[in-house]
Amino acid sequence: MRTRLWRDGAVVKENFPLADVSDYLNEPGCLVWADLSDPDARTLAQLGEELSLDKLAIEDAVAHYERPKASRYATHTFLTAYALVLDEKSHELRHEQVSAFVMGQAFVTVHRGGWFDVEEVVRRWDDNADLMRCGVRALAWGLLDVLVDGHFDVVQALDDEIEDLEDILFDQSARSQQVQRRTFTLRKSLVRARRAVLPMREVVNTLMRRDIELDPHLRPYYEDLYDHVLRAAEWTESLRDMVTSVFETNLSLQDARLNTIMKKLTAYTALIAIPTAVTGFYGQNVPYPGFGHHNGYIESLSIIVALCALLVVVFKRQGWL
Repeated sequence: MRTRLWRDGAVVKENFPLADVSDYLNEPGCLVWADLSDPDARTLAQLGEELSLDKLAIEDAVAHYERPKASRYATHTFLTAYALVLDEKSHELRHEQVSAFVMGQAFVTVHRGGWFDVEEVVRRWDDNADLMRCGVRALAWGLLDVLVDGHFDVVQALDDEIEDLEDILFDQSARSQQVQRRTFTLRKSLVRARRAVLPMREVVNTLMRRDIELDPHLRPYYEDLYDHVLRAAEWTESLRDMVTSVFETNLSLQDARLNTIMKKLTAYTALIAIPTAVTGFYGQNVPYPGFGHHNGYIESLSIIVALCALLVVVFKRQGWL
């Protein structure tokens, strides 16, 4: 848990008890922030009673896999979004739910998962300290700006991963199974990213509604944030088309390689069929090493087995078997 108090835009107190939050709500010029990491339902219920938070919003804050949204209640606005990060080794997407209660003079954040860096949000607020005079929506902007920047980083990483896949597609030494596995992992990560990125337009738009009083100094920041959200959403949609194109191209290349293999196998079959037809027509009646002896049968059988084994090894190395 972490707390902070601003008075007239300046930080005056930090890390005070959570029970003291309500003491500053009625003081003019005060702005309070409280952050809870992995809270239990009891802690949130006590905080809800102290700050008059809606029970439905508290349930959404502790629920798993809640859709990103912004809901307006009588005493506050509740918003939910997701922090995203792409694992560099497994290429799998990790996400952490981040919720916030936006009140008149208080801003309460709740995140679950343990890896979300709330210090980055604090640095964003400190870098724009002049905005703290604009009220609680400046805190909401800082949180959403950090989340959207994280979305951009993830989308950029997914784009780079798709470019790597495009290079591997035309590599003759690459195995199709490896490409298919990476493509499937990438598609799954992209689906999760779309679920977190696309609804952010509604979240930001709800906080920017014309019927809500928004400080004129804050409006350009929210408009810039909304522009970033739109760009991230459009980029995500284009990546979906690119992944589909990679998947279809991989299937087409597999068909082309199969046709090439069939041509080679047909050529080998033609080469083998000609001597087989000739010797089968005339019969093997010319003396050869081992002719008329039991060892001749063993030698010929050994030659057949050895040549077949050699062809099997060659075909497996070429990926034909």
